[in-house]
Amino acid sequence: MTSPLEQKKIRIAGPSVVTANRTWDGAVVYRTAAKDWSADLSQAAIVCNSDDAKALLAESVADDVGAVGAYIAPVQVGDDGKIEPGNLREQIRRTGVTIGQPVQA
Repeated sequence: MTSPLEQKKIRIAGPSVVTANRTWDGAVVYRTAAKDWSADLSQAAIVCNSDDAKALLAESVADDVGAVGAYIAPVQVGDDGKIEPGNLREQIRRTGVTIGQPVQA
């Protein structure tokens, strides 16, 4: 399996976070600005360019004790500052089933 850091081109289009699965229980977690992991998306460090994304991902991959499988995921930041997953895959990872979830246009 190829490490995400071995990808030559990491491009992001808009706000993004680093997400992974917590080692001891598999829960979805997000890298925080305090260099820790949180299950709360609102505490995630948001990056908006590829260089910052690569740096945050490198730091996150190095912490393979706390979480595994780190990668960059898109998010949407509302006018009120609320952070939401940026695509259906991340919405499913965060909330589980799609039944009963609001449809995004």
